[in-house]
Amino acid sequence: MRQNLIKHGAQELSYEIRGIVKKAEQLKALGQQIYWENIGDPIQKNAVIPGWMKDITSALLQDDSTYGYCHSKGVLETREFLAARNNQRKGAQIGPEDIVFFNGLGDAIAKLYQFIVPTSRIIGPSPAYSTHSSGEAAHADAQPLTYQLDHNNNWYPDIDDLYNKVKYNPYIVGILIINPDNPTGMVYPKSILEKIVAIAKEFDLFLISDEIYGNITYNGAEAHALAEIIGDLPGMAMKGISKELPWPGSRCGWAEFYNRHADSEFDQLCSTLENAKMVEVCSTKLPQVAIPKILGNEKFKRYREKENIKIGLRAERIAKILGDLPQIQFNKTYGAFYNTIIFKPGVLKKGQYMQIENTQAKAYFDDWTANGIARDKHFVYNLLAAKGVCVVPVSSFCSNLEGFRVTLLEEDEVLLMETFSKIRAGILEYTSSLE
Repeated sequence: MRQNLIKHGAQELSYEIRGIVKKAEQLKALGQQIYWENIGDPIQKNAVIPGWMKDITSALLQDDSTYGYCHSKGVLETREFLAARNNQRKGAQIGPEDIVFFNGLGDAIAKLYQFIVPTSRIIGPSPAYSTHSSGEAAHADAQPLTYQLDHNNNWYPDIDDLYNKVKYNPYIVGILIINPDNPTGMVYPKSILEKIVAIAKEFDLFLISDEIYGNITYNGAEAHALAEIIGDLPGMAMKGISKELPWPGSRCGWAEFYNRHADSEFDQLCSTLENAKMVEVCSTKLPQVAIPKILGNEKFKRYREKENIKIGLRAERIAKILGDLPQIQFNKTYGAFYNTIIFKPGVLKKGQYMQIENTQAKAYFDDWTANGIARDKHFVYNLLAAKGVCVVPVSSFCSNLEGFRVTLLEEDEVLLMETFSKIRAGILEYTSSLE
């Protein structure tokens, strides 16, 4: 009899953000309207790409060279452009050789955890972005290792919790920061980030910062990049164009390595990531070539400012609809385009239910919940079957809290108000059903 085929850690690979789509599609086939609030895809939520961006991309398609391979690390001119942008921050300085491109950050994240020794752990935030927590747990054949984000303190990292977990776990080699954060939509103050850097310095750790939403802040917030605060510690920032252009279908992201030669093992990790990409030949070329032409265009800054204002206004509208509900803990958001909403302790109870009018939808819901599930997941599935609103339960973000995540992306204001009014009605109906 042969040995086991699948490693135990593979059980940790889950992605409810996409998984719930299968359930929503079942309802859609019944003719039910679905309000998609499960995934951060601006295009799905009616975002319009400016004509000048399309013109740039169209022109590149006429150039035969964009159809070929590029350097395994990525297009040199683009890496030079990005290195110069980073160096303007006056923090950690890099050159084009300190940047490597991937087919989206999902590719970068998977490779990062793939090549780290299974006994070495990278601690990340909870609630956690599933791609990071699943990848880290799968590599370690264990549950994800996390520090708490405090929903009673603006979703800021609990520094004491992080410190104690690092202090008493010698297997931790790195700390993950997601700033602005997914799924909470919070932007961390510089003082908080400096405390995390201090912990890394004390315990000789490296830092990873997921900055895919780094240029999406609003309502007075500003995101501080890892390069600004890392000092002489080794670390890497993960960035991409899927959100800020937006071009999620480009699958184009990159890693920037800071102070890589300050630690020989970290330097070797960087080299391993570069070699892994070399084995694949290279990442997709066209979006790389477009980056300097779009991000370097004088129109882009104005475009991004306008889009951020729109997201900030949606955040305020959602706060007005949901913020006064006594059943939930509501934090306003200042970055990315998500809000994680928490039910207060004891609000969710067994037996709560909102009416599902369609008998086939009711049968689906009964099947989804037949084997017993987390209470917030029960609410989310009920909301989907009863109201057609597709959100993601917080328990799916590696968290013991009960709640759900929504997006701030809907461009159609009427549809936005309709969606969140349905969520409000669902919360009220569900939580009062046992009273």
